[in-house]
Amino acid sequence: MRTDDGFDSLVTERLVLRRSHVGDADTISAYRSDPDVHRQQGWDRTDPEGVRAEIEEMATREPGEPGGWVQFSVEERTSGLLVGDVGLSPADGEPGVIKVGYTIAPIYQGRGYATEAVRALVDYSFGTLEADVVRAYADAENTRSIRVMEKTGMRLVERFSGRDGGEVWVGVRYEVASQPRP
Repeated sequence: MRTDDGFDSLVTERLVLRRSHVGDADTISAYRSDPDVHRQQGWDRTDPEGVRAEIEEMATREPGEPGGWVQFSVEERTSGLLVGDVGLSPADGEPGVIKVGYTIAPIYQGRGYATEAVRALVDYSFGTLEADVVRAYADAENTRSIRVMEKTGMRLVERFSGRDGGEVWVGVRYEVASQPRP
């Protein structure tokens, strides 16, 4: 797998995926703090300072570089509005595997932005980073997120459960494998 030290942006029909910068923190914090969004995600902090610190930490890594996530802000091409964020990270101890994650602000959900952005990440992971597998996780009850994974070609490979304090939850892991290279 490769590291992309020349990343600029990914452009789709309707979106631009670019490195997140600290100026995005307030907007990202606002939608990540929404209770319906937050309960589906695994972030420790959603306050602006916490989001800003995450963005600064991720800015030290290039896409595909081991050691953690790299975050991209998702903007509408026509308006320039920030509608969500996506990220990718090499899976620890699993060479060739890229994990992806995604969040679209509630007011922009239902427009296909998550599917379009994740498709771009999958293509980028295979084409530029030369990953063998792209993986995503979701709560087993998060049908909208699962639908995004399915629309981008991922298939269910595992159901698992965990415990958070006294609460038991069930998650799913979806993956798609690259086509063999010539």
